[in-house]
Amino acid sequence: MADSDMADADAVKEQKLMYGDDAELDEKYPNRPQNPRKTLPFHSLFQDLFNPLLDSTKKNRPPAARRRAGPHGASNLSPHEARRNIIERFIAKWRKEVGHDFYPAMRLVIPEKDRDRAMYGLKEKAIAKILIKVTKINKDSEDAKSMINWKLPGMFQRGVSSSAGDFAGRCFEVLSKRPLKTGVGDMSIGEVNSTLDQLSQTGSEEQQTSIFKRFYRRMNPEELTWLIRIILRQMKIGATEKTILDIWHPDAETLFNISSNLRRVCWELYDPKLRLDGDDTGITLMQCFQPQLAAFQNKIGSFDKMVAKLKPTPEDDSFWIEEKLDGERMQLHMVEDPDAPGGMLFGFWSRKAKDYAYLYGKHFDGEEAGALTRFIKNCFTPNVRNIILDGEMITWDMDVDHIVGFGTLKTAAISEKENRTDSKTGQRPLFRVFDCLYLNDRLLTPYTLHDRRNALKSAVKGVHRRLEIHPFIEAHSYTEIEPELRKVVAQSSEGLVLKNPRSMYRLNERNDDWVKVKPEYMSEFGESLDCVVVGGYFGSGHRGGAHSSFLCGLLVNKNAKEGDPEYEKCYSLFKVGGGFSREDYANIRGRTEGKWKDFDQRRPPPIIELGGHADNRQHERPDQWIRPSDSIVVECKAASVEASDKFRMGLTLRFPRFKQLRSDKQWTDALSISEFMELKDNAEREHDEKEKEFKIEQSRRKKARTSKKPLIVAGNDTVSTAYAGPESKLFDGLTFFIMTDQLNPVKKSKAELEAMVKANGGKIVQRDSTDEGLIVVADKRLVKVQSLEKRDTNNIIKPVWIQDCIRQAEADVGALPFLLPFEPNRHMFYLLDAEQEGFEENVDDSGDAYARDIQDVDEMRAILSSMPKKFEVKFEREAFLGQLEDHGQALSRLKNYMFSGMRVYFSSSIDRDREWEISATLANNYIGFAGGVVVDARKGATHVVVPDGQEKQASNGHVDVAGLARMVGMGWIEKCWQEGTRVDEERFQWG
Repeated sequence: MADSDMADADAVKEQKLMYGDDAELDEKYPNRPQNPRKTLPFHSLFQDLFNPLLDSTKKNRPPAARRRAGPHGASNLSPHEARRNIIERFIAKWRKEVGHDFYPAMRLVIPEKDRDRAMYGLKEKAIAKILIKVTKINKDSEDAKSMINWKLPGMFQRGVSSSAGDFAGRCFEVLSKRPLKTGVGDMSIGEVNSTLDQLSQTGSEEQQTSIFKRFYRRMNPEELTWLIRIILRQMKIGATEKTILDIWHPDAETLFNISSNLRRVCWELYDPKLRLDGDDTGITLMQCFQPQLAAFQNKIGSFDKMVAKLKPTPEDDSFWIEEKLDGERMQLHMVEDPDAPGGMLFGFWSRKAKDYAYLYGKHFDGEEAGALTRFIKNCFTPNVRNIILDGEMITWDMDVDHIVGFGTLKTAAISEKENRTDSKTGQRPLFRVFDCLYLNDRLLTPYTLHDRRNALKSAVKGVHRRLEIHPFIEAHSYTEIEPELRKVVAQSSEGLVLKNPRSMYRLNERNDDWVKVKPEYMSEFGESLDCVVVGGYFGSGHRGGAHSSFLCGLLVNKNAKEGDPEYEKCYSLFKVGGGFSREDYANIRGRTEGKWKDFDQRRPPPIIELGGHADNRQHERPDQWIRPSDSIVVECKAASVEASDKFRMGLTLRFPRFKQLRSDKQWTDALSISEFMELKDNAEREHDEKEKEFKIEQSRRKKARTSKKPLIVAGNDTVSTAYAGPESKLFDGLTFFIMTDQLNPVKKSKAELEAMVKANGGKIVQRDSTDEGLIVVADKRLVKVQSLEKRDTNNIIKPVWIQDCIRQAEADVGALPFLLPFEPNRHMFYLLDAEQEGFEENVDDSGDAYARDIQDVDEMRAILSSMPKKFEVKFEREAFLGQLEDHGQALSRLKNYMFSGMRVYFSSSIDRDREWEISATLANNYIGFAGGVVVDARKGATHVVVPDGQEKQASNGHVDVAGLARMVGMGWIEKCWQEGTRVDEERFQWG
């Protein structure tokens, strides 16, 4: 058989392997390209494409790709041009050596965009467990632990791994020690694809392990590393899918935006000379598209500039303000289908092109009527034959008639799907529609948003709390944004979206036609301010006749005594009216009733200074005022601090919101001017440090539900970022009963403490029990806490112990996390008498903890002050080093101590080799510098160094060695010196 015939036969066989005998594909893509030759070897992907692209970025490369430079460097080209050249060369090679069907390669190059292959259901730890089985390594070995704990650097004895946080890189380190193939494997790209299809279709660990064994037998470690990246869909090769699609075909990105289908892009656009017609560049029914996205806006103060970007005209200066919903972006397709129950067929896709028709429904009636479709039969006007809607799927709680957080959406949808009745209570999915992109066979994306909205209103009637048109406000000035933002802050909403009603719909774009506006505290805000109320403003409507908002101030000098001119004196800082409940108003009224005085602008109270010029400080004048000594302390949230002449401080809080009444605080405990300015400086410094991280987070377009970073706190310090999800298993198996907020060393609410415990694997209960393992936490002596103390059945722990455990675990990166033993003074709020002595053993005589690092300067100062002024005991070097060893600080990791305790005897060479004598002299210096001792006699030696190649003579007694000493080669000493630590002796030992 001729070579060309053999190649054709291999190509046909591979085509069947990848696509099977699928008549439906031939019918759907009658002109799809056929490769006349077999696909390229899998290793060509990283040799000719991935590695060269990573080289061109000049950034840190994964270990597997770091071994050699790519062959396609071009110093006279920009990095972007160099990357384009690399991709163009690979595609040209494919066309020449394989054919025009580039789909097998494309789905491996940008696997995150491949919607044809199902998710594997494999994350890092699952892959690690499979690789441990495949390579047959002990699950308790260092290598096994390094893969399982791939995020932890430096936790193992043999040095610090450079692949911490890079799972594929960590796998490469392990696999490269035990490869079945040292050269590149023989699997083709087609074979890899068909095997990955099998992997995606099985959920059995046994079958998954069998498939990985097949890869392990036929791939070298570098190939396996890239395979793992493909499975995890975490390529990061230095080129975006936009660049790759554009190089493949000028219309590839356009077709992908309207179809989200790589197969269609590769099979319909295989010839760069054939371009899409105008009718082929628009979205189509029942075909998922890439939606338009709102641009980020991280400077709330630039509302005027934001409005200017919305392109107002003299004839039409309007823009639209919509509430930003906390849900999942969803597109709804509906088309007539005579065979469908109810006559209509539905499709639902998320922004990531995930098909949700199984959940929300395919038909009005029958088995495939889901959590939404069976309730919206009367949603559309009778003339609607087909339609595509763009909107947000949210969770609505019917009991409180309010939106619920995104995390409840899927649970609510599953519950509603299983519930066959139209319940008027509980949580349900609600589709809020804000755009119509297709109506009765007409594409609407070329039309303005204003026209599309009119089409939406004409086609959709809506069903209450099932499918509704999302409302908007037509505005004409940037000054209208802030009041709306205040409203959504008060309602705990996510923010606003500003839209240009004159704009067309642009697929898969973020531009200034849609801009999201979020209060800065959504991403930067942490704790709050405790301020004294000095004024009240009467409300209107249902709040008429009572104070609806309050003026808060800062104490000028909280240490001033009665009779002093500064006693009780306050400067106005902000006005707050949002966040109060009926109960809050009632509590405030009850505590201040009869103590308010009408504000007389002709004779203003001397102890309360308002904003404005010195001769007329009347800005934000309250209707009534109250003396601080008669008043209350309130805790308020804020987005940020900004300059303002409306308040005496010259500053104010942006978007302040009431959080809680601090009935536990006296007026003298409220913030003073000096304390506030110190907090402001700390907040600004921390904000600047985190601004870069925040911008990177936005540029990567991550989910908005990130951990909240602190801005200002009610105390003298900043607090740690609030936990937003699982961080560790530090408290796994422990149950906590948290009774109060934390007061010291920083203030934290009970909810924040519970979130920290949950984020680190702990369980929370809301009442005490007889459980012996229950950890009771309190920092205030409330009635319920005193009651528990009288029972004398439980120790009560201060909340600071929780934070100390977390900080210690974060500080000991690489070590297995452990719980700190309780310290009597720092950690114990109430200690049972029987356990007093045992807990005192956890600290030394000066109160310094044996197991916990000192946290700050104040703690160090307190420990030093409790120590004796003079120490009678002299410092003993050997005893100190021994103590370090006892505390787990291995001296072998310090270069000048790594041979400490060793007595080394150098055996003579039989041949009196001059090279041996030189090496022995150099090694002698290594031993001495690193804390060891070189001895001249065999007696008492711990190690005997034998000349290389004379181990046989040593074992026969021809070389002078010590009986019990360990025999090593010169290579062991040289390797230890090179690595900077004592390495395993087994590879160099013959004794």
